[in-house]
Amino acid sequence: MTSRTFTVITADGVLLRVQEHAAGLAPEGVGPVHSGAVPTVVLTHGWTLTRASWLPVVERLVAAGVRVVTYDQRGHGESSPLRGHPTVRTLGDDLGAVLDVVAPGDPVVLGGHSMGGMTVMAYAGLHPDDFRSRVAGTVLVATSAGELQSRLPALEARAMALASRMPRIPAGRFVTTRGQRRLLFGADADPAQVQLTRDMGASTPLPTMGRFFGAFGEHDESEALSQLDGIPTVVLVGDRDRLTPPRHGERLAELVPHAALRVLPGRGHMLMYEATDDGVDAFHS
Repeated sequence: MTSRTFTVITADGVLLRVQEHAAGLAPEGVGPVHSGAVPTVVLTHGWTLTRASWLPVVERLVAAGVRVVTYDQRGHGESSPLRGHPTVRTLGDDLGAVLDVVAPGDPVVLGGHSMGGMTVMAYAGLHPDDFRSRVAGTVLVATSAGELQSRLPALEARAMALASRMPRIPAGRFVTTRGQRRLLFGADADPAQVQLTRDMGASTPLPTMGRFFGAFGEHDESEALSQLDGIPTVVLVGDRDRLTPPRHGERLAELVPHAALRVLPGRGHMLMYEATDDGVDAFHS
């Protein structure tokens, strides 16, 4: 798999680090995701993660002949540090800026995990005409349209409020492997995958962690989901997801009646790692 990285500049001057993964020849017996012209798959990652969190799915899609684009959300990974207090809708505009560069006028399939799924919804609500004209499908992974309650104990929720006011330093030792295992994974978690997730969280600046956590309380894109009408949509959720439990996936399926809801037994929040096969299959639907 070959790739190239470059920068996209948003309307407010934020630099987003973008990675294009080139499609190679499909292995024997593996066909393209769609017949005819294959849309570019654009993937958005979750809170305290980076574009690397999608890598297991990326590798499989690229091997099947699909061009895939990933990027670091503002304040995360190699993108610009966070400025001010963001909203999920800001991320929707960021996604639009990326699409204008990586697939101008071309069809795309959007995949979003957790905060990334909220990003896809925000883009649909902010730019409905663009969304309906260019999006050929959506895959919403372990995410929510709103009505989010804190899934953290009160002490940890207070810590997030404090983190939002801290200097721009990595979370570091405040993010533990044990904590990530308990919060983000279901049964039989692979220790190496837990460690990868912990390392991404530990590298996230404290203000990014705290301010986006605060933004989730204001997130409500239930009306935006009307833009998905008629667009093939798959909703994935693990039945042991502690951050966005199954009721959030069920609500998405109610708001997008034609969506295919798949509740994965024994799985938690990190479905790209825990259920890679299901994640890849969703893009074949």
